[in-house]
Amino acid sequence: MSRLGSDVVIPKNPRASGSRVVSKEKEQKKSASRAAKAVNVDVFIPSVVSVGNLAKLLNVRLDVLRRTMIRTGMEAEASYDHMLTSEYASLLALEFHRNPVINDEAAFDIYPPSAHPNPTTLPARPPVVTIMGHVDHGKTTLLDTLRSTSVAKGEAGGITQHIGAFSVTPMRTITFLDTPGHAAFSAMRARGASVTDVVVLVVAADDGIMPQTREVINLVKNSKVGLVVAVNKVDKPGVDISKVEHALLAEGVQLEAFGGDIPSVHVSGLTGQGLDQLVETISALAEMQDLRAEREGTLHGYVLESRVAKGLGPVGTVLVLRGSLKPGQHLICGKASAKVRVMSDSIGKTVRVAYPGMAVTVSGWKELPNAGDEVLTGSEADVKKALANRIRKAEIESSLVDIEAINEQRRSEREKREVSEDEQNREKEEADGPKELRLIIKGDVSGSVEAVKGAIEGIGNDVARVKVIATGVGDVAESDVLRAKTAGGTIIAFNVKVPRPVENEAHSQQVPVLASSIIYKLIDDVTARVIDLLPPVIEKRVSGEATVLALFDISVKGKKTKQIGGCRVSNGVVAKNKLARVLRNDQVIHEGHLETLKQHKNDMMEVGKGSECGLNLADFNDLRVGDSIEMYEEVQLPGTL
Repeated sequence: MSRLGSDVVIPKNPRASGSRVVSKEKEQKKSASRAAKAVNVDVFIPSVVSVGNLAKLLNVRLDVLRRTMIRTGMEAEASYDHMLTSEYASLLALEFHRNPVINDEAAFDIYPPSAHPNPTTLPARPPVVTIMGHVDHGKTTLLDTLRSTSVAKGEAGGITQHIGAFSVTPMRTITFLDTPGHAAFSAMRARGASVTDVVVLVVAADDGIMPQTREVINLVKNSKVGLVVAVNKVDKPGVDISKVEHALLAEGVQLEAFGGDIPSVHVSGLTGQGLDQLVETISALAEMQDLRAEREGTLHGYVLESRVAKGLGPVGTVLVLRGSLKPGQHLICGKASAKVRVMSDSIGKTVRVAYPGMAVTVSGWKELPNAGDEVLTGSEADVKKALANRIRKAEIESSLVDIEAINEQRRSEREKREVSEDEQNREKEEADGPKELRLIIKGDVSGSVEAVKGAIEGIGNDVARVKVIATGVGDVAESDVLRAKTAGGTIIAFNVKVPRPVENEAHSQQVPVLASSIIYKLIDDVTARVIDLLPPVIEKRVSGEATVLALFDISVKGKKTKQIGGCRVSNGVVAKNKLARVLRNDQVIHEGHLETLKQHKNDMMEVGKGSECGLNLADFNDLRVGDSIEMYEEVQLPGTL
């Protein structure tokens, strides 16, 4: 197997701590250079295409495309289903730095059906409800009680490791999704998809508002889904439910108890208390939303999760949004396709047909579908044609990323050479002995200060570590800034204010100040700074391989001879400005630079795969036929604790 095949994409900024000293002007130059050298990619456009489908072709969000259309004077044509000619679509593609190529065959793809002109005439569908909240607030246990299966007991630590999708039918069918902020939902949100009708925010009565709770609140604020708050673990003695509700109000959640429009239900996942009321509340909210969808026609859905099942091969849990899903249908999902063989529900029962609002496990996939990808149906021929076009498009985009990565790597190498000698000497001095991140901790109360100190003192290893040089209670003062400046330290302000004059003084003295009221965020910030102190890891990444096929000796000045190896490039690119190493019997016998790289008597800077060339290595004159020459580059990666 080729060594080149195991390489990964070069990171866009491989420098470690040295990058922080680059000036603002240099960063602006870098941005300008990146913009100037951006590589456009071809996009195939059909003769006629809707605005919504053009957004998918260009791989941009619909609202971004519509804003561009309005800015370019196409406001009247900016509706989702407006049909554009290839001329207008090409002009819009140029706005997004794409090279439009009008080709109906190459542009063919399968898209979701257009919206129904009169949705009020469609049959009602079950609401799709997502259970969300902070880790260990009882989401899975709550659902466990609803469906009477012991899911939580079989998961690591009782924390959800995958999506569960099931339906309950107390009065009307409700489809529940149990997710810990899974990749499927991240991907769906990135595509602007709305698969959830109601979000149930689970908040533990004994824990209150936590970071992931705030994330859910912000997510719901930016979407059109309904929200129901479920205050869980109310059966625990000594819990203060009123305190939790007031905390939610402070986060902008207008509960009905305070005159708002968001219902709140007190529940217990262990005892089942309040679950009937929760289901009734969800049903009432769904009734007001008047959820309807086509039960027949073209399928439109999303993959919630996928895995390889013993005896079935790749399977995926598909949530149906529109149309129906039946055995025998041909599906396309991203770059995966399937002919539906068997469908089953959450308890393993075979399903003959899945209608909108249902989540079923589908077998018959040829490849494993990605969670969050759109599922559509079409004829076998259409699916094959669309799949081939999608794979080709992905390959083109991948090659574009590779080219940009190479350009970025070359820019970063130039920037490395521009780093001043003084900085290099300083880094060399700091590399001797264990490095320390010196901290001054200020907190609101002594208990908080001790908790922060105890949490961060253990961060580090024998190469880089945390050292707390002072602690105190109260707001950050100028004396703290002066002490930090003298010690070369950083100030941590936990749940206290940093007055503006003190903040300005810290900025002028170049003293970092980390201010937060969330301890886990402080821990993450301190950990990141300790990692920055670690020496970078030098990784060698192969960019090209060549095999020596013949040897030639040429005369140079002073009656000396120089050995030239006639080679064929077997992988990647042989570039003169890269490092080279000679392998003989899989053993490295020399590392250095290329002195000569020629092709047909012409000096070359690089030679691509499949081409032949002549090369000579500096200070090495012992090449043999059959030797392998690898071109590589040394990349600095951040250290790890």
